[in-house]
Amino acid sequence: MDGSDITRETSAEHIIASCSSLYIHSLLPSSNSRAEQSTFTLFPMPLLYILLLGFLLSHTPCCCSSAPASDTLTEGQVLAVGDKLVSMNGKYALGFFQPAASTISKSQNTTSSRSSSSWYLGIWFNKIPVFTVVWVANREEPIPHPNINSTKLKFSSDGNLVIVINHGDAVTESLVWSTCIVNRTQTSSINTTTSGAAVLLNSGNLALLTNSKVMLWQSFDYPTDIALSGAKLGWNKVTGFSRKFMSKKSLIDMGLGSYSLELDTSGVAVLKRRNNPSVVYWHWASSKTSSLSVIPTLKTIIDLDPRTKGLMNPIYVDNDQEEYYMYTSPDESSSSLFVSLDISGQVKLNVWSEANLAWQTICAEPADACTPAATCGPFTVCNGNAQPSCDCMESFSQKSPQDWEFDDRTGGCIRNTPLHCSTSANNQNMTSSTDIFHPISQVTLPYNPQSIDVATTQSKCEEACLSSCSCTAYSYNNSRCSVWHGELLSVNLNDGIDNNSKDALYLRLAASAKFEKRKKKATNIRVVTAASIIGFGLLLMLVLLLLIWKNKFKPLYNNQGSDGGIIAFRYTDLVRATKNFSEKLGGGGFGSVYKGVLKDSTNIAVKRLDGARQGEKQFRAEVSSVGLIQHINIVKLIGFCCEGDHRLLVYEHMVNGSLDGILFEKGNAASVLDWNTRYQIALGVAKGLSYLHESCHKCIIHCDIKPGNILVDASFVPKIADFGLAAFVGRDFSRVMTTFRGTAGYLAPEWLSGVAITPKVDVYGFGMVLLEIISGRRNSSLETPYNTRSSTTRYQNVEYFPVQAISKLHDGDVKSLVDPQLHGDFNLEESERICKVACWCIQDNEFDRPTMGEVVRVLDGLQEINMPPMPRLLASLTEQLGAATPV
Repeated sequence: MDGSDITRETSAEHIIASCSSLYIHSLLPSSNSRAEQSTFTLFPMPLLYILLLGFLLSHTPCCCSSAPASDTLTEGQVLAVGDKLVSMNGKYALGFFQPAASTISKSQNTTSSRSSSSWYLGIWFNKIPVFTVVWVANREEPIPHPNINSTKLKFSSDGNLVIVINHGDAVTESLVWSTCIVNRTQTSSINTTTSGAAVLLNSGNLALLTNSKVMLWQSFDYPTDIALSGAKLGWNKVTGFSRKFMSKKSLIDMGLGSYSLELDTSGVAVLKRRNNPSVVYWHWASSKTSSLSVIPTLKTIIDLDPRTKGLMNPIYVDNDQEEYYMYTSPDESSSSLFVSLDISGQVKLNVWSEANLAWQTICAEPADACTPAATCGPFTVCNGNAQPSCDCMESFSQKSPQDWEFDDRTGGCIRNTPLHCSTSANNQNMTSSTDIFHPISQVTLPYNPQSIDVATTQSKCEEACLSSCSCTAYSYNNSRCSVWHGELLSVNLNDGIDNNSKDALYLRLAASAKFEKRKKKATNIRVVTAASIIGFGLLLMLVLLLLIWKNKFKPLYNNQGSDGGIIAFRYTDLVRATKNFSEKLGGGGFGSVYKGVLKDSTNIAVKRLDGARQGEKQFRAEVSSVGLIQHINIVKLIGFCCEGDHRLLVYEHMVNGSLDGILFEKGNAASVLDWNTRYQIALGVAKGLSYLHESCHKCIIHCDIKPGNILVDASFVPKIADFGLAAFVGRDFSRVMTTFRGTAGYLAPEWLSGVAITPKVDVYGFGMVLLEIISGRRNSSLETPYNTRSSTTRYQNVEYFPVQAISKLHDGDVKSLVDPQLHGDFNLEESERICKVACWCIQDNEFDRPTMGEVVRVLDGLQEINMPPMPRLLASLTEQLGAATPV
């Protein structure tokens, strides 16, 4: 098992010990009155904390630092949709995915996008912005979309790693896929029940290990269409187990395709079409002996290319145990390359280009795209010099245009007009046909011809084909007649043949097909002529109407979809929609939010960004990036405005407003959240933050987690707002951080240190929010004065809820922490769990805090959590407040 150690340096430790005294003494007002000074020291610590942070945060940048997710799944844990394992080097991820692809239609010159209706479990490159799957578990058993939310990867009772679908209860499950290690270890001394973990290794290999680190199963033994560094192509001579690569069916169908890369019986790597017909069309070398000489030659060729120099070392091994080909990469953490068996049957070496942000194909074998057997399907002509290389024969059309757009051409083409051929009722050998033949020159002839020796002339050869209703083509060359029955496969254009050559393929067509083609062509000419005359007359009218409508009926927005599906609004339209920004919903560190209504009565929330100084191009790029973020617990970005100095973002509007208003606006007993709703809100916010931190291509730190930035929809589903806004204000954070004064109670202590901020600052803010969800009150408050008539105001008690929460938690008195408005109607186990999570989240040292992924697992009940210690900052605070409180 490979892996890497992760070392961390504590950057904020040095401030913890001195923070308490700094808060107390540095902000005391200068006064000669001992009484006044004594009174001031009784203010609660969070208020001083807020003042100090409000000053220092104006000089502290927010930098993004990602933290890797776990690379291991153990017994008792499950992997659901949205979860993933990430290798220790961060290069690979394992999870559920839905294939999707965007292609350009060459025939219609349009771009089409299509997603599969099925889901798969697979491994992909985690750091490459282009989603690239390198291994699929259930390629022949895809998961239907309606069942995906009840699908999980877990360990079965017999130690296998399995994908199961739950059917509404905890008992009924259907098996989708299994590692099936029992069958492979029945005669082994290894006990399969001791499998302890599934680990995603740094090589991209998913390994099933026992508690003693013995490997029971690995994904490298069951490759799909991609060979990574360290994956073997070959077979085990002892067990007979074979490792071969199989192409996928299409860009959105991970099922088995038509081609395989494997070792033949002589030990030579070959490419083979698996069926209809099964044929070998490419050899790595002529023999096993020549295979050995090819390796150093290939190594030289690879090193001559600057894009692959030093990145790939091909290897051939042949011993008593096994025989295989493989390659290794010297630097797995940085190199990004792979060998793939393409849908069309070519083996390609692909390297990631950072300059172009795309995969580049360095070489392909066979070099001619038309060499793979039947690569275009039946009744097609392949041209290796054209893109696309496949085209239908005369009077044929694509069987499935949608499949063709996504590289699945196995269906080929079908006739536009059926053949006219019948067999005599009296004599089965007599046929009647009015069909004709269309010559196709400069082509290689199809597979499996049948020779007709008695046909000594071309006319007799044609008659021989017409005499059989199953005959689809003939060729007559050098006094030899060949006919083909059924589908025509592997007809390739050959530019080396003279146009006048008689070595041509004569395709059988219905006579009406030629007539229909001429009729259609004449009709098209008449239609085009009439349309041109009418269109020219309408053009002037259309231009006039457009000029009128442009001034009279201005559209509410334009450029829809120009930035990844996000709408580009005009500033004047947003002014109109918000009634000149008259109804303010709230504000935060990045600007104020106003309610608006579009012309179609859609309610929106418009965020006016303060301090955004980006150019239009950079701003649009950031909008496109943020617009790609899709999660049920994150507010959806609808559009933006970028005109002059105006920078605005448009979000969906939440009818229930913010969590701040729901929790803290008292007076309406009907609006008090029940315990289950509170718990689901906490879990939803945790999942949203986990997505921002660990599942986005680029780690996103919120930097301002507070109840006011958590919105609630009509179904009380929480949605995080103001995510990713730090990117819009660039590197100059001074303007933004000065506006954080009102929300500094949710900010972590490391904001004081001036070091790079990590996702753990969001974890700290989430912990503070959890405490307020539990108590239904703000963390910072003063109780009623003990003697309000005294000339010197003295307070009976200063309350800072985090101190009270962790103290009560240690005393086992969690009940007293829960909102009294619930009147004891809550789940005690859940309340203890959520209190522990909150207190771990607000630890002084960021490395003591859990990741949001760990928080989600604890709140889901999938992971246990220990009793948290009292943070030193809170302990010091408690001591100093106790000393300052008058007797």
